[in-house]
Amino acid sequence: MVDSSFSDNGLDPALFVESRRKGSIVSRANSIGSTSASSVPNTDDEDSDYQQETYKETYKDRRRRAHTQAEQKRRDAIKKGYDDLQAIVPTCQQQDFSIGSQKLSKAIVLQKTIDYIQFLHKEKKKQEEEVSTLRKDVMALKIMKINYEQIVKAHQDNPNESKNQVSDQVKFNVFQGIMDSLFQSFNASISVTSFQELSACVFSWIEEHCKPQTLRDIVIGVLQQLKSQLY
Repeated sequence: MVDSSFSDNGLDPALFVESRRKGSIVSRANSIGSTSASSVPNTDDEDSDYQQETYKETYKDRRRRAHTQAEQKRRDAIKKGYDDLQAIVPTCQQQDFSIGSQKLSKAIVLQKTIDYIQFLHKEKKKQEEEVSTLRKDVMALKIMKINYEQIVKAHQDNPNESKNQVSDQVKFNVFQGIMDSLFQSFNASISVTSFQELSACVFSWIEEHCKPQTLRDIVIGVLQQLKSQLY
């Protein structure tokens, strides 16, 4: 059928068959090439995936390493704090026979530190009370000094003494007896924590212990005691 049609058209049937065979071969070659190209792995994509995976693992490692370093620094800081406490607190340096030569635990270090701080607070309060008492003594001595100076000045202004005039020693003894009696109540009543408190205590002491009748009784008692000593 083909041969007759090609013969009628003046074409050689053998050439037509050869042409179709070559076309079929080229088509199969193209098909095989495209299939082979599609089956070849994409190395660029694989490298990219590997790099991303490596980066993720490296980031996790860095975070883990940073966390480990931070935790180690925290532990070192705590240890240094306990070591400093043991070096500062005297009771931590003393040997505790109940635990022998064992290293002090953190709980014992903290307890000894608390006990030592409480001891320091008590010592501070005790010293403040001693300072307050000394300030009262100084204030009373200043008052006595002023009064003694006034006595000396009065004697210098009147050098001529009569035979019946008492000596300066007797006057001093009278004044000293009065001041000693007043100072006892003064020292027990006056507080020098602050100037405002001092002022309030002084006025309260004067109102209570320096009433005319109270001073009169003090003076009479001192004079009677001195008279019994002189005569």
